[in-house]
Amino acid sequence: MSFAQRLERCARLIDARLEALLEGPWRKGDHLDQAPDRLRAAMTHAALGGGKRFRPFLVLETAALFGLGPGPAVEAACALELIHCYSLAHDDLPSMDNDPVRRGRPSVWKAFDDWTAILAGDALQTLAFERLADPATHPDPAVRIELVSVLARASGAAGMAGGQALDLAAEKLPGSTPLSAAEVRHLQGMKTGALMVAACEMGAILGRASPDERERLLAYGEALGLAFQIADDLLDAEGDASVVGKAVAKDSAAGKATLVSLLGLDTARAELANAEQRAIAALAPFGSRASHLKAAARFVVNREH
Repeated sequence: MSFAQRLERCARLIDARLEALLEGPWRKGDHLDQAPDRLRAAMTHAALGGGKRFRPFLVLETAALFGLGPGPAVEAACALELIHCYSLAHDDLPSMDNDPVRRGRPSVWKAFDDWTAILAGDALQTLAFERLADPATHPDPAVRIELVSVLARASGAAGMAGGQALDLAAEKLPGSTPLSAAEVRHLQGMKTGALMVAACEMGAILGRASPDERERLLAYGEALGLAFQIADDLLDAEGDASVVGKAVAKDSAAGKATLVSLLGLDTARAELANAEQRAIAALAPFGSRASHLKAAARFVVNREH
């Protein structure tokens, strides 16, 4: 099976599971059966609006390195995707990135309103941790606790949320000073990279990886996260909105510091290539078993949306 086929298979698995979680049918007493219709509709809009499901793919593929099939890793992968979807619902808000379009259609706040988008994101976040705590995710409670801990750290104040705070502070706070390239790398490592690293670490936890194997996968995730953000910045600078699925050229219009704006296109592309090489090199001990994770690094570098 090719990389594209495996990515598509992952997307189908995740979409089917998210649809079952958010749209039912539910058993009597399931809490989403009691959720307000408008809130549940907004959650569904946020989570089922397309997307490559790349982060869940990393969970499934890192777990597969240790012989674990996609089925046992789907719940954890869905939990991580719920966090990602909540973050997009919030990031698109007028008070944050002010994006009216996401994945080629109205973002959650645009399709509903601000307060509904905020609450939908809140509900998706809590649903993620509910799924990780459920025995269906893994029969061993120690494994479930470790998964919860990893995802909580990656999505919280020292991870994704903290990175977004640094990003917005540099852009919106009066008197803020321009960020350096090192500061941009740091905030992007939190905002974008933390969930990539978490995806790889969660797969390693599920697969009972050794400490050395886990460190290798963390290094892979860190390099991949950097590559993903540089590629995203390049798409904003050079991409076509009809292909990317959201507004482009927003960073330059807002005077936002990115590695592209600070280093220039050629140097940013060189750093992107270096991140790709480091990601692939981290996988060397896994040999051919990591072929799809290596292909994922190449996919990140060459993506068009």
